Amino acid sequence: MELILIRHGLPVRSADTADPPLSPEGHEQARRVARWLAHEGIDAVYSSPMVRAVQTAEPFVAAHGHELGLHPGVVEFDRDSGSYVPLEVLKEEDYEAWKAFVAGGGAPDIAAFQKLVVAALEEIIAANQGRRVAVYCHGGVINVWTAHVLGMPPRLFFEPGYTSVHRYLCARSGERNVVALNERAHLLDRWAALAEA
Repeated sequence: MELILIRHGLPVRSADTADPPLSPEGHEQARRVARWLAHEGIDAVYSSPMVRAVQTAEPFVAAHGHELGLHPGVVEFDRDSGSYVPLEVLKEEDYEAWKAFVAGGGAPDIAAFQKLVVAALEEIIAANQGRRVAVYCHGGVINVWTAHVLGMPPRLFFEPGYTSVHRYLCARSGERNVVALNERAHLLDRWAALAEA
């Protein structure tokens, strides 16, 4: 089966919740990725229950009549933090804190987080053999799943862009392969203009 992970769009920054909604730019990103995936022949759609992921999935499921399945195993590692600061903002505003975070300082138990994510995605894979499935989720989820597929230690090792698309082939035999990471052509203005023409 083909597993497609899509990171949520740009959310608003929040000092009050770790589960903020999308910003206006994030909603536009969600519409663009929905158009990008329109002809993929996707059979099932899942999402993290966090607001920013659900709102990113909504344009696609609305356009294609899919039911959106929520899966708590693909939530972000910061779900209980009480606030949300995008990592690129943290990097810009407090570079030392960002460096410490990506090196593992201040991050949750990344091995436990990877175990949660892998179990959730393997459950989705097992329920959808021979199908193409989209899962709207988070940058941390994409990082630890990709590290798992590549046989790397669990870590946050690359930066998935907002509404980036990541593709994996998942065989019944248990083999997992990366097909593509960080597809973002749908965010280019020239592609959006062609898609709307």
